[in-house]
Amino acid sequence: MERGGDTGGWRLRATAAQRDRRRPPPREDGDPGAGGKKRGGRRPLLPLPEARGAPLVLLYLLGLRALAQVSHRQLLSRQPAAAGPRDFSASRARGYLDNITAIGPRTVGSPENEVLAVNYLLEQIRGIERESTDAHKISVDIQRPTGSFSIDFLGGFTSYYANITNVVVKLEPRNGAEHAVLSNCHFDSVPNTPGASDDAVSCAVMLEILNTLSKSSQSLQHAVIFLFNGAEENILQASHGFITQHEWAKSIRAFINLEAAGVGGKELVFQTGPENPWLVQAYVVAAKHPFASVVAQEIFQSGIIPADTDFRIYRDFGNVPGIDLAFIENGYIYHTKYDTSDRILTDSIQRAGDNILAVLKYLATSEKLAKSFEYRHGNVVFFDILGLFVLAYPARVGTIMNYITSAIAFFYLSKKLLTAFSLTLTSWVCALVAVLMVAMFVSFIGRALSWYTHFYVSVSLYGTAAAAKLILVHMLAKKFFYKNVNEQFLGDVFFDASLMIWSIVLAVMTQMGLCSAFICTLWVAFPLLTKLMIHKEFSQKGATIKFIVMYMLGMFVPYLYMLYLSWTVFEMFTPVMGRSGSEIPPDMVLAGFIVIFTVILSSYFINFIYLVKSTKTTLVTLTTVFVVTLILVCSGIFFPYSSDAANPKPKRVFLQHTSRRFHDLDGNVVKSDSGIWINGFDYNGISHITPHVPEINDTIRTPCEEQAPFCGLPWILPVHFMFRKNWYLPAPEILPRSPIQFKLLSKKLMPWNSVRLSFEVSGPSHMSLYVRPLGGDYFVFYSRGLQAAPWHFWVELTVSAKHSDGIVSLAIAAHYFFGEDQKSPQLYALLERFPNWTFSSGWSCTYDLFVF
Repeated sequence: MERGGDTGGWRLRATAAQRDRRRPPPREDGDPGAGGKKRGGRRPLLPLPEARGAPLVLLYLLGLRALAQVSHRQLLSRQPAAAGPRDFSASRARGYLDNITAIGPRTVGSPENEVLAVNYLLEQIRGIERESTDAHKISVDIQRPTGSFSIDFLGGFTSYYANITNVVVKLEPRNGAEHAVLSNCHFDSVPNTPGASDDAVSCAVMLEILNTLSKSSQSLQHAVIFLFNGAEENILQASHGFITQHEWAKSIRAFINLEAAGVGGKELVFQTGPENPWLVQAYVVAAKHPFASVVAQEIFQSGIIPADTDFRIYRDFGNVPGIDLAFIENGYIYHTKYDTSDRILTDSIQRAGDNILAVLKYLATSEKLAKSFEYRHGNVVFFDILGLFVLAYPARVGTIMNYITSAIAFFYLSKKLLTAFSLTLTSWVCALVAVLMVAMFVSFIGRALSWYTHFYVSVSLYGTAAAAKLILVHMLAKKFFYKNVNEQFLGDVFFDASLMIWSIVLAVMTQMGLCSAFICTLWVAFPLLTKLMIHKEFSQKGATIKFIVMYMLGMFVPYLYMLYLSWTVFEMFTPVMGRSGSEIPPDMVLAGFIVIFTVILSSYFINFIYLVKSTKTTLVTLTTVFVVTLILVCSGIFFPYSSDAANPKPKRVFLQHTSRRFHDLDGNVVKSDSGIWINGFDYNGISHITPHVPEINDTIRTPCEEQAPFCGLPWILPVHFMFRKNWYLPAPEILPRSPIQFKLLSKKLMPWNSVRLSFEVSGPSHMSLYVRPLGGDYFVFYSRGLQAAPWHFWVELTVSAKHSDGIVSLAIAAHYFFGEDQKSPQLYALLERFPNWTFSSGWSCTYDLFVF
C-alpha cells in the first residue's frame, strides 16, 4: 500500500485540541441519543491526525495471518532427527510406503489388493516378529469375513461383503493381556489411484510403530491390535467384518483410526469419543505435535462434508470409543492418480509416527483403558494452540464458563446498544446477501470455481465485496443517521454492539450444546477485558500510542486463533468443492464462508469507521479490486484447473462404458443400449471439456428412465442426488469375458399375503443392486474378495392385489474395476483425448433390469 499524500486509507479526525482552536467547546448536557438530539461532552480523540486506519488494520491482520501460517508449517520445515533403535523412523516407514504404492491401485477383489498387498504386509510383519524382544508376543491372523449392515450415509443403503481381507496383528505382553487398544488403517485404494495418502502411508506408519514397540524391552500393560483392513473404500466393510466377527474385537477398549482427506501435512484429530473425555486427555498428554479441534469434529459430524470413516463402524457397531485422525493438506489430489508417495513429505510421516506411537504407548500402559466404561460420560472441549499444545476441558465446565462470560457481557452492555446492535446485524446481512448475489451471478454465467486453482481470487472477489458492503452500510449510517453524534461515543457503542452480538451467539451455542462455543468465549472474554483495561485511555489526552498497543494486544489471541482456524477450514473445504457434485454451487458455499470470516474478523474494527475522518478511499479501493476481479473472472482468465506437476488441481471426471438391458415380466429384452456414461464431479459439469472432446456436449444429456429404479443408471453408490447432470455418449456394446450371472431361484408364498423371491448372483468384485417395490427405491452395495461363493439374497414383499405390471423392479449393475474387462478400446481412446488437467477414472459396467 502506498504511503503519504491525501490519498491514503482511513484518516483519523483531528485531535480535540486542534478542533478546539476552530470552534467552541461542546455542551456537556448528557449522553448523545440515537439520532444525535443530545450531545455529550467530547473526549479527546486519537491524536494521530496523519495515521492511516486501514493500513494499520491490514498490517495487523496480515501479521497475524503470517504467524498462523507459520504455526501450520512449523514442524514440516524441520528435518527429523536420526532415529534411534527405539524411536520411530520415518525413513523406514517411507520404505514401507514406497513398496505398498509400487503394487499399484489396490481395488477390493483385485489380485493387487487381495494377494500382493497382503503378502507384502505379512512378509514385513514376520520380519518384525523375528527381531522382536522377549518382552512381547506377536500373533498374526488373516481374516476373510462375510457379512452385511445398513448405514445412514449418502441417504442410507445396505452394504454386503463376502470374503474380503483383514490382516490383524496383536502385540501383547509375553503372558497375555485382557484388554487392548486398536490401531486401524486400510491398504485398499479407490480404482485407478495409487492411494499413497489414503491410506498406504497410515499402514506404513503402523508397520513402523509395530516394529518400534516390538523392539522395546519394556513390556506393555495392555495389548495393541494393529488392523490392516482391506476394504475401507467399499464404504467401511472390512472394519465392520472385524469389529463384529473377530474374536480379538471383544478385548478392545479404545481405538485410533488413521485416515486421510488430503496428501500429507499435519494429521488433524477431527473426531473423538463418543464421550470418554479421558481419550482426549490421553492425546493431550502424549502427542508430541498436537493438532486437534472440536470445531472440526462438529463440522464433520454435521454431515456438511460428504465422507465417513471407520470411526463410525467402531462407534456404532462395536460401542468402542476412539480418536479419528486424518491428513488434510492438499485435498485437491485426494483420490486421484496424483496421490503418489513422493508427494508425502518425510517430515509429515515423522510427525504422524511420533504422535501415534506416543498415544498408543500411553493408552497401552494406562490404568484407565481397562476401566474405560467408568470414564465414559461427558463430552470435552478441545483445541490446539498453534500446534504447541492442546487445551481440553469438560464440556460442562465450558458451559459454565460460557454462561458466566455471557452474563458479565450482558450486564456490562445493558445500555444504549439497541440501534447499534441492529445496525451491525444489518450490515452483516447486507454483506452476506450482496456477496451471495455476486456468487450466484458468477455461477450463472458459467465461471464457477475460478478460484479453485487461484485461491486469492476468491478473497479479491468475495472478501473485498463483503468488506466494502460492511463499510458502506456504516459509512452511510455515520453520515445520515449519526450526523451530529460524538465520534468517540460511536466508537464505544459499536465496539459494545459487536460484543453484545458475540455474547448472544455464545449463549445460543452453549444452549445448543455445541463444544465449538469456546470460539465465542474467546471473542467475548478478550474484547471485554480489553475494553475494561483501556476504557480510561479514551479520555486521556496523549494516550494514543498506549491505546493502540493495548487494543491490538488485547485482540491478539482471538484474532490469531481465528486466522489459524480459518486456514484449517479453507484447507479442508476448498478442495471438497471440486468433488461436491453438480447440484451445489461451490461459489455460493465458499462465498458464504468468506463472508462469515470477514464478519468475524471485522467485528471489533467496525468501531474504527466511526473514529476515523473518512473511509471513502478504503471503500473505493475495495470496490476497485472487486470490480477488476469480477471483470477478470467474467472474462475467463482464471482457469479453474491446473496440471502443474508439482501442485496439480485436476478436474475429476468418471466415465463408465455401459451396456444396458431392460426386461419385461416375461424376461424378454424390451430395450437395450450402450454408451459411455460421463459424470463430472463439480458444478461446471463438462463445459470445459467440450472444446477438447466436442462430441461430449449438452445434446447427449442422460435421460431418466422413469420406470427403472435410480433412473436406470449404473450408480456404484447412491449419490444420484449429487449428480443430476450427466451425459451418455453412444458407444458399441461391451461383452465382458466374465459376465454377470443372475438367477431367480424360487418364488414362495408366505403368510400375510407376502411373496418371497430368492436370487443367486455371481459376477465381478463390485456390484450394485437397485430395488423398486411399490413405492421407493432401495440400494444395496456388494463387494467381494477372491474365491467368494455366489451371492444369495431374497426379497419379501407384501401385496394386497395382483398387479399386471409386476410388484417389484430389480436391477443389477456389474462394475469391472480391474483386469481385462476394465476398459474397452473405445473407453481407452476417449480417455486419451481428455486434457491433462483432468483426472478421468474409467471402467466398464453392465446393467440389467428385471420385473417380477
